[in-house]
Amino acid sequence: MFRNNYFINITRFVLLVLVQVLVFNKLNFLGYINPFVYILFLYWYPIKDNKGAFIMTAFFLGLCIDIFSDTLALHSASAVTIAFIRPTIMRFVFGVNYEFQSFKLSSSTRAQQITFLALLIILHHLVFFSLEIFSFSNILLIIKKTFFTFCGTLVICLLLNSLFSFEKK
Repeated sequence: MFRNNYFINITRFVLLVLVQVLVFNKLNFLGYINPFVYILFLYWYPIKDNKGAFIMTAFFLGLCIDIFSDTLALHSASAVTIAFIRPTIMRFVFGVNYEFQSFKLSSSTRAQQITFLALLIILHHLVFFSLEIFSFSNILLIIKKTFFTFCGTLVICLLLNSLFSFEKK
Protein backbone atom coordinates (compact mmCIF):
# COMPACT_ATOMS: atom_id res chain seq x y z
CA MET A 1 0.00 0.00 0.00
CA PHE A 2 2.78 2.43 0.98
CA ARG A 3 4.82 1.73 -2.16
CA ASN A 4 1.67 1.78 -4.28
CA ASN A 5 0.91 5.38 -3.20
CA TYR A 6 4.44 6.48 -4.13
CA PHE A 7 4.16 4.78 -7.51
CA ILE A 8 0.79 6.42 -8.20
CA ASN A 9 2.07 9.87 -7.18
CA ILE A 10 5.23 9.56 -9.27
CA THR A 11 3.19 8.39 -12.27
CA ARG A 12 0.73 11.27 -11.87
CA PHE A 13 3.61 13.73 -11.52
CA VAL A 14 5.38 12.57 -14.67
CA LEU A 15 2.23 12.25 -16.77
CA LEU A 16 0.83 15.63 -15.77
CA VAL A 17 4.15 17.35 -16.47
CA LEU A 18 4.35 15.67 -19.88
CA VAL A 19 0.74 16.47 -20.75
CA GLN A 20 1.17 20.08 -19.65
CA VAL A 21 4.42 20.60 -21.54
CA LEU A 22 3.66 18.64 -24.69
CA VAL A 23 -0.05 19.39 -25.15
CA PHE A 24 -1.45 22.25 -23.09
CA ASN A 25 1.48 24.64 -23.38
CA LYS A 26 0.96 24.52 -27.15
CA LEU A 27 -2.72 25.47 -26.86
CA ASN A 28 -3.61 29.12 -26.88
CA PHE A 29 -7.35 29.80 -27.01
CA LEU A 30 -8.31 33.34 -28.02
CA GLY A 31 -4.74 34.55 -27.58
CA TYR A 32 -4.45 34.28 -23.80
CA ILE A 33 -6.23 31.20 -22.46
CA ASN A 34 -3.63 28.54 -21.69
CA PRO A 35 -4.97 25.80 -19.35
CA PHE A 36 -2.72 24.61 -16.51
CA VAL A 37 -3.74 21.01 -15.88
CA TYR A 38 -0.72 20.16 -13.71
CA ILE A 39 -2.67 21.67 -10.80
CA LEU A 40 -4.53 18.35 -10.68
CA PHE A 41 -1.45 16.81 -9.06
CA LEU A 42 -1.81 19.19 -6.13
CA TYR A 43 -5.53 18.45 -6.01
CA TRP A 44 -5.02 14.67 -6.04
CA TYR A 45 -2.08 14.60 -3.61
CA PRO A 46 -2.90 12.56 -0.47
CA ILE A 47 -4.22 14.64 2.39
CA LYS A 48 -2.40 13.02 5.30
CA ASP A 49 1.10 12.91 3.80
CA ASN A 50 4.01 14.97 5.10
CA LYS A 51 3.32 18.69 4.60
CA GLY A 52 6.98 19.59 4.09
CA ALA A 53 7.38 16.92 1.45
CA PHE A 54 4.21 18.17 -0.22
CA ILE A 55 5.55 21.72 -0.44
CA MET A 56 8.88 20.46 -1.82
CA THR A 57 7.05 18.30 -4.35
CA ALA A 58 4.93 21.29 -5.38
CA PHE A 59 8.11 23.33 -5.85
CA PHE A 60 9.68 20.60 -7.94
CA LEU A 61 6.49 20.28 -10.01
CA GLY A 62 6.45 24.01 -10.69
CA LEU A 63 10.16 23.97 -11.43
CA CYS A 64 9.73 21.21 -14.02
CA ILE A 65 6.98 23.20 -15.71
CA ASP A 66 9.10 26.38 -15.51
CA ILE A 67 12.09 24.69 -17.11
CA PHE A 68 10.07 23.46 -20.07
CA SER A 69 7.96 26.62 -20.38
CA ASP A 70 10.75 29.17 -19.78
CA THR A 71 8.68 31.13 -17.27
CA LEU A 72 11.28 32.12 -14.66
CA ALA A 73 9.84 30.41 -11.55
CA LEU A 74 6.29 31.70 -11.97
CA HIS A 75 4.84 28.20 -11.86
CA SER A 76 7.05 27.31 -8.88
CA ALA A 77 5.87 30.29 -6.87
CA SER A 78 2.23 29.62 -7.74
CA ALA A 79 2.45 25.89 -6.96
CA VAL A 80 4.18 26.47 -3.62
CA THR A 81 1.59 29.10 -2.71
CA ILE A 82 -1.34 26.75 -3.26
CA ALA A 83 0.52 23.89 -1.56
CA PHE A 84 1.06 26.09 1.48
CA ILE A 85 -2.53 27.39 1.59
CA ARG A 86 -4.17 24.05 0.70
CA PRO A 87 -4.92 23.07 4.37
CA THR A 88 -6.72 26.38 4.89
CA ILE A 89 -8.74 25.89 1.71
CA MET A 90 -9.58 22.34 2.78
CA ARG A 91 -10.72 23.55 6.19
CA PHE A 92 -12.90 26.16 4.47
CA VAL A 93 -14.46 23.70 1.99
CA PHE A 94 -14.70 20.51 4.05
CA GLY A 95 -14.81 21.88 7.58
CA VAL A 96 -12.95 19.99 10.27
CA ASN A 97 -13.87 16.65 8.65
CA TYR A 98 -10.70 16.58 6.56
CA GLU A 99 -8.53 16.41 9.68
CA PHE A 100 -9.76 12.92 10.53
CA GLN A 101 -7.69 9.92 9.44
CA SER A 102 -10.55 8.33 7.52
CA PHE A 103 -11.31 11.35 5.31
CA LYS A 104 -10.86 10.88 1.58
CA LEU A 105 -11.51 13.38 -1.16
CA SER A 106 -13.66 10.85 -3.00
CA SER A 107 -15.95 10.55 0.03
CA SER A 108 -16.94 14.23 -0.13
CA THR A 109 -19.76 15.61 -2.23
CA ARG A 110 -19.23 16.58 -5.85
CA ALA A 111 -19.97 20.22 -5.05
CA GLN A 112 -17.24 20.24 -2.38
CA GLN A 113 -14.75 18.66 -4.78
CA ILE A 114 -15.51 21.24 -7.48
CA THR A 115 -15.30 24.10 -4.97
CA PHE A 116 -11.97 22.82 -3.68
CA LEU A 117 -10.54 22.47 -7.19
CA ALA A 118 -11.90 25.86 -8.24
CA LEU A 119 -10.33 27.61 -5.24
CA LEU A 120 -6.96 25.96 -5.92
CA ILE A 121 -7.10 27.01 -9.57
CA ILE A 122 -8.21 30.59 -8.94
CA LEU A 123 -5.53 31.12 -6.29
CA HIS A 124 -2.86 29.61 -8.56
CA HIS A 125 -3.88 31.79 -11.50
CA LEU A 126 -4.14 34.93 -9.41
CA VAL A 127 -0.59 34.46 -8.08
CA PHE A 128 0.73 33.40 -11.49
CA PHE A 129 -0.68 36.33 -13.48
CA SER A 130 0.09 38.85 -10.73
CA LEU A 131 3.73 37.80 -10.86
CA GLU A 132 3.76 37.62 -14.65
CA ILE A 133 2.34 41.10 -15.21
CA PHE A 134 3.71 42.53 -11.92
CA SER A 135 1.94 45.85 -12.21
CA PHE A 136 -1.13 46.98 -10.33
CA SER A 137 -1.80 49.54 -13.04
CA ASN A 138 -2.81 46.54 -15.19
CA ILE A 139 -5.16 45.04 -12.60
CA LEU A 140 -7.93 44.62 -15.17
CA LEU A 141 -5.60 42.59 -17.39
CA ILE A 142 -4.65 40.41 -14.40
CA ILE A 143 -8.31 39.83 -13.57
CA LYS A 144 -9.24 39.14 -17.20
CA LYS A 145 -6.43 36.64 -17.74
CA THR A 146 -7.12 35.01 -14.37
CA PHE A 147 -10.83 34.64 -15.02
CA PHE A 148 -10.68 33.31 -18.57
CA THR A 149 -7.77 30.96 -17.91
CA PHE A 150 -9.53 29.80 -14.74
CA CYS A 151 -12.64 28.91 -16.76
CA GLY A 152 -10.63 26.94 -19.33
CA THR A 153 -8.52 25.19 -16.71
CA LEU A 154 -11.52 24.29 -14.56
CA VAL A 155 -13.42 22.73 -17.46
CA ILE A 156 -10.44 20.67 -18.61
CA CYS A 157 -9.50 19.63 -15.06
CA LEU A 158 -13.08 18.52 -14.35
CA LEU A 159 -13.08 16.49 -17.55
CA LEU A 160 -9.74 14.87 -16.69
CA ASN A 161 -10.84 14.27 -13.11
CA SER A 162 -14.02 12.52 -14.20
CA LEU A 163 -12.08 10.56 -16.81
CA PHE A 164 -9.47 9.30 -14.37
CA SER A 165 -11.49 8.94 -11.18
CA PHE A 166 -11.63 5.44 -9.79
CA GLU A 167 -14.66 5.83 -7.58
CA LYS A 168 -16.97 2.89 -7.03
CA LYS A 169 -20.48 3.79 -8.09
